Amino acid sequence: MSDVTIARASTGDGRARSEGGRPHRVAMLSLHTSPLAPLGGNETGGMNVYVRAVAEELGRLGTRVDVFTRRDDPQAPEVIEFAPGARLVHIAAGPPTALDKSEMEQVTDEFADGVEAFAAGQSAPYELVHSHYWLSALAGERPARTWGVPHLAMFHTLGEVKLRARASEHESPRRLETERRLVHAVDRVVAATEHERRLLRQIYRVPPARVEVIPLGVDLERFRPRDRAAARAVLGVAPGDRILLAIGRIQPLKGLDILIRALADMTDRAGVRLLVIGGDDRALPEIARLRATADEVGVTDAVEFVGPVPHDDLATYYNAADLVVVPSFYESFGLVAVEAMASGVPVVASRVGGLASTVADGRTGYLIPWRCPEPFAEKIELLLRNEPLRVALGAAGVLRMQAYSWRSVAERLRTLYAGAIAARAEAAAAHAAHAAGGV
Repeated sequence: MSDVTIARASTGDGRARSEGGRPHRVAMLSLHTSPLAPLGGNETGGMNVYVRAVAEELGRLGTRVDVFTRRDDPQAPEVIEFAPGARLVHIAAGPPTALDKSEMEQVTDEFADGVEAFAAGQSAPYELVHSHYWLSALAGERPARTWGVPHLAMFHTLGEVKLRARASEHESPRRLETERRLVHAVDRVVAATEHERRLLRQIYRVPPARVEVIPLGVDLERFRPRDRAAARAVLGVAPGDRILLAIGRIQPLKGLDILIRALADMTDRAGVRLLVIGGDDRALPEIARLRATADEVGVTDAVEFVGPVPHDDLATYYNAADLVVVPSFYESFGLVAVEAMASGVPVVASRVGGLASTVADGRTGYLIPWRCPEPFAEKIELLLRNEPLRVALGAAGVLRMQAYSWRSVAERLRTLYAGAIAARAEAAAAHAAHAAGGV
């Protein structure tokens, strides 16, 4: 992605509102995690990629985006321009250090204050608020109300959905209560899949018409088939090694213990290596637990924890891999699976959440309906020993992913933004007319 430059906080484009029906300025909120943060940490993953990619593409299309995130580093500049038309704005809310999500629940009001204060110093107004995750949606309510603009939210994950998927042992009562209110309070909810829209209807009673389904995208230039031998040479992987790749946050809900036990169930583990990418200091207890599991089942030598890898470098790992495995208990979309398929690598994944929509079972990989090691081991072995099948599924994945571009995501968002702004303007006009008629 683009290099970043430090910008002055006072920068504004000074243009009028919504020329031609398309918004010029959007406030995008990502309170708990920065789109510029290294991936694979405790709070970084697909959402970070999404926010950065759509902000960049919206900027290219002429919609200026300021992404507001909580300051967690006292030395970070207030404003960073990370692409033409796209800026990151650090807002002081709580101490300028890493916080757990439970602690961030206490700083949403302070964050909203900071967003409003920054906006007051700009030369052009924001025309819409687009919040990501429930903490941002909570913080975004007041600025949207103050400015009189539409408020859209993409939750990425929902607490009640995670609990029902048994992907989370605990979610705060405040999160559960707030999400149940917010899904009805915002102007529109953006969902990544039809599956998510169904869940919003079934669990939260959100009318389908209030939910806009816009699938996530993938950088088709970065993530595409490349020379496998060259990728392996860069990473120091032997030509005969059989590489399984798992990427993402290292948390119990990612199901990596299932994958490690699946290795032990394989009948032929010769040359098999599992590379696990992700994890920061807060993941160390979970990594220790997973290492103990690997030791328990006798596959310690086959499991390597690589640590976090810059998003720009992930393509080399995909191109070097034989398979990508996503054994999660829940994924709202499954960006790793999409990037793998775009790279021509088959995916073996849990049949959960958005993965059931993105991975075509038997055509671009395999979906496993049971959360146990044996079926994962079976499909992994099938693909490792059958190179023609592996190549065919990889090629089908490349074709399937051609429809998933970030440009198309941004274009659909711009259309949604324009509709929300127009609806808000019509409602305001109707209210004004009614008030005038009552005088």
